[in-house]
Amino acid sequence: MPIEVIMPQMGESIFEGTITKWLKKPGDRVERDEPLFEISTDKVDAEIPAPSSGVLKEIKIGEGQTVPIQTVVAVIDADGAVTTAPPAPAKPAAPAAPAPAAAPPKTAAPVIPAPTAVPPAPVRPTGEKIRSSPLVRRMAREHNVDLATVPGTGAGGRISKKDIQVVIERGGARPAMAPAPSVPGAPGTQAHVVLENAVPREKIYFGRYEVQPMTTMRQRIAEHMVISKRVSPHVYSIEEVDMTNIVAVREKLRGEFERKHETKLTFMPFFVRACVEGLRAFPTVNASVDGNNVVLHRDINMGFAVALEWGLIVPVIKGAEEKNFLGIQRAINDLAERARTKKLKPEEVQESTFAITNPGVFGGLMGLPVINQPNVAILGLGAIQKRPVVINDAIAIRSMVYLTLSYDHRVVDGAVSHQFLGRVKHILENWDENIL
Repeated sequence: MPIEVIMPQMGESIFEGTITKWLKKPGDRVERDEPLFEISTDKVDAEIPAPSSGVLKEIKIGEGQTVPIQTVVAVIDADGAVTTAPPAPAKPAAPAAPAPAAAPPKTAAPVIPAPTAVPPAPVRPTGEKIRSSPLVRRMAREHNVDLATVPGTGAGGRISKKDIQVVIERGGARPAMAPAPSVPGAPGTQAHVVLENAVPREKIYFGRYEVQPMTTMRQRIAEHMVISKRVSPHVYSIEEVDMTNIVAVREKLRGEFERKHETKLTFMPFFVRACVEGLRAFPTVNASVDGNNVVLHRDINMGFAVALEWGLIVPVIKGAEEKNFLGIQRAINDLAERARTKKLKPEEVQESTFAITNPGVFGGLMGLPVINQPNVAILGLGAIQKRPVVINDAIAIRSMVYLTLSYDHRVVDGAVSHQFLGRVKHILENWDENIL
């Protein structure tokens, strides 16, 4: 009995997904809930399990293709009979392009597509967000079509590839409306990001090289970082903290903690707990900007950066102010592990109010991180290193760390940033919470 495998909906606001990798080939045996393929959305990368045991009979959507949710991407023969027909290719082969009539001049730049990221979906005049895929937005840009004039026939009014093709084939391409000057942070607006080359392409493609197109996640990271630097005036404050007492506490109780609670003990929950107290004392650091309004969040949703082999993701500990030390450590370990195995849910990387990134784990002395929008601040942790310091006019060897706060100067002033860091420093240097 054939079982259809569909593109799942990974969240209420997600209407499409890109298949990045098939983990099985046609003819392979699969078990129910065994990872079948990997997808990438605007929110997360995830492994999608097989809905049934059987034999993968056919792959309908190849790697690199973006399709709407509920699209049939493969078929599993639940009876387990291996078909003798040749397996379907993961991606349909495109017809060979005719050879050019004449060779290009030797001085021409190599015709190699530069990795680019498409801009976020535009907004209709009514303020309604236009739902479309990166492919549709690229086609509209190439044919000078204003997506605000294209009716969408997909789920939720989404503009499909077919919709844009109809407009192009009918010769209905219209000059795209000139974008109005954007006001960073204005309500109802979204920064328009196109990752363009800063130098001519002929100065990029020379000598020996290879081209690696950006992954979907890398494109999203690039867009997010460009938006953040364009919208938020970044300012930085640095503090040095003596971590000697916390290092001693962790070394002393690490074994007992891990035996008792069956979870790894790291330094991150110490920093999270200290930041929670700092954000309680200085709520403007736990905020967002909406035009001329400052949104002060009562919940403290702590994002923390997790480095992956294929990019970076920021899972979020929701309601961190309500969790004790053990609860925070369990949440960190769980979210980090599922981030690395592509099992995060979209809602687990949304609604952060503050973020922490830890370049120190890779030996970095300090860093100047980019704010994770729509937050107004992010804390960077340097490496904990033993250094000579002066204590009571005597030189002592202490475990020290640099903390760097990147903050949005539209909301947070230097005085508040240093007061916040001072509060975090005081808690860390005078740690008295029982971690067991």
